[in-house]
Amino acid sequence: MEASAQIGVTGLAVMGRNLARNFARNGYTVAVHNRSEGRTKSLVEEFGHEGAFVPAWSPQELVAALERPRRLLIMVKAGRATDEVIEEFAPLLEAGDMLIDGGNAHFADTRRRERALRERGIHFVGTGVSGGEEGALHGPSVMPGGSAESYAVLGPMLERISAHVDGDPCCTHIGTDGAGHFVKMVHNGIEYADMQLIAEAYHLLREVGGYAPAEIAETFRRWNEGRLDSYLIEITAEVLAHTDAATGEPFVDVVQDAAEQKGTGRWTVQTALDLGSPVTAIAQATFARVASARAELRAAYRPLPGGGRQELRPHEAERFTRDVEQALYASKVIAYDQGWTMIRDAAAEYGWDIDLGAVARIWRGGCIIRAAFLDRIRAAHAANPDLVSLLAEEEFAAEVSDAQAAWRTVVAGAAQHGIPVPAFSAALASYDTLRSPHLPAALIQGQRDFFGAHTYRRTDRPGSFHTLWAEPGRPEVRTDGGTA
Repeated sequence: MEASAQIGVTGLAVMGRNLARNFARNGYTVAVHNRSEGRTKSLVEEFGHEGAFVPAWSPQELVAALERPRRLLIMVKAGRATDEVIEEFAPLLEAGDMLIDGGNAHFADTRRRERALRERGIHFVGTGVSGGEEGALHGPSVMPGGSAESYAVLGPMLERISAHVDGDPCCTHIGTDGAGHFVKMVHNGIEYADMQLIAEAYHLLREVGGYAPAEIAETFRRWNEGRLDSYLIEITAEVLAHTDAATGEPFVDVVQDAAEQKGTGRWTVQTALDLGSPVTAIAQATFARVASARAELRAAYRPLPGGGRQELRPHEAERFTRDVEQALYASKVIAYDQGWTMIRDAAAEYGWDIDLGAVARIWRGGCIIRAAFLDRIRAAHAANPDLVSLLAEEEFAAEVSDAQAAWRTVVAGAAQHGIPVPAFSAALASYDTLRSPHLPAALIQGQRDFFGAHTYRRTDRPGSFHTLWAEPGRPEVRTDGGTA
């Protein structure tokens, strides 16, 4: 077979098929392969008019169809299936060729695979792709990791097929080895938090404000014209306005209230614990999904008492709606800030040189959490590359400060009404934790030293200390070799 394709795609389920079509639509010749030949045939038959496709019926044919250096995109299920594809194709490749994993792989697996293939001279490029099947076809947000050398060859192609905002591609080289998949994982963690916060806002407007789903849809449409402008707010309005054809009821009233997940939120929380990164809003959003699916546990709790419900007068409901908007915005800022903090922590841990402003730039289009205020995050990091937190930026700090009264009113009111707002509450608690000049952690250190001799540090002099709690007078000793 003549080597005529600039890129190959193996794995032609929805995402792989649409990315192959995207490359072809952008003028690239694409070699396509799938273990079941039917998918390869149907892609060429249905969409061959969109561009140049080269069907390959075996791994050997696929590799033979690719121009050097070969660029081969793997779009199969994360985990063992990816390893099997790598084991199948790697022996057919040569030094300088590229294997690109566009699935939702765990970044630790990507680091392992990149290291192993690097020893064979093959570039392994773990690439986060966000935007779902429509984004894959029309322009996703693309987060490639791997070597700088591979990006020099592959990057222009990925930039071309990505979404564009103000002429800028929503694609950049994130960093070495697993950096791309790590940033995609955090993107999904933020997505969990964002969706949960929006859902809590809806729940409050319905249960406390007394509004019907269609009325709340109009509220979200109005919010989407302001600072909350985002893809998730936009689609929320569409979902809330939808009426079920079979029953004539609001769509949200005929759907089970048990949310599913594919695991990336869970990975984010697990990894945050390893890094010591306090992503509490993301964690509570993840646990909220888990709790929603625990039918037996919820049934056991259901008869128990909760807060009292009080119907609001129209002007009170309008004021409450304004308060919810303030609380939603402030909580979203905290959730996004937690995501950026986690990326910064990982960069320090794994030696990645990640441009945090560029992350905000490529998330402005194509991806699920695309939002207008990401451009402000980009600008904030461009103005101060050493920015520790969004709350250290003047405008964000002022907005969150202005939201204080409303934010606290909403969270307190939710508790009084018995409405669960775990993500709102976690965001506010995170804000209060980090702004507090004194935390009760000193007592915890004392407890740890009492039962486990774990030592503590003092505020008035350096060193590590332990109190001999069981001895008369409870003397203190210095444990790091210094003088007490």
